[in-house]
Amino acid sequence: MDTAPPREPDEIAFPDEITFKDAVEADAPALVELIHSAYRGETSRGGWTTEADLLAGGRTDADDVRRVISTRGSRLLTVERSGELIACCQLEHRGDAAYFGMFAVRPHAQGGGLGRRVLAEAERTARETWGVKSMQMTVISVRDDLIAWYERRGYRRTGNMTPFPYGDARFGIPLRDDLAFELLVKDLG
Repeated sequence: MDTAPPREPDEIAFPDEITFKDAVEADAPALVELIHSAYRGETSRGGWTTEADLLAGGRTDADDVRRVISTRGSRLLTVERSGELIACCQLEHRGDAAYFGMFAVRPHAQGGGLGRRVLAEAERTARETWGVKSMQMTVISVRDDLIAWYERRGYRRTGNMTPFPYGDARFGIPLRDDLAFELLVKDLG
């Protein structure tokens, strides 16, 4: 009889080999599609990271992705499995901290530990590349499930809020009037 406590869905071992690499500008269209699939529209409802009930429209565009890729002190890591682009994340050097953003995992690849592996690789990369002491990110403050996931990985809520840019369609079309971004921080030691 197995007496081990049940594991969260994101603690299940991810069986396949994955490859991390830096994105190049030619990857921008595929990255936009990946990011959109994880957060917006009906496809995103296949995973738990969907924002489809909070925001309509796009989440990013090819110009934004290219800007992240080409900006000094910024990296966009991609993750492939068997040649398929399945995840990505942005890292940006900001003094003693790194900013973590544009994090997306394909809905069919969510819940198997991949997100945790990508986050850990991002933290390792930021620490080794820039010698940063902390990782920062912003999360829509009403995303309790997502914030709890980050808290289980050592991030803490700061209470530092930034208003959602209502009226700027580059960030999506809000379906609620109570959206804001909260800063989360993790000490990387």
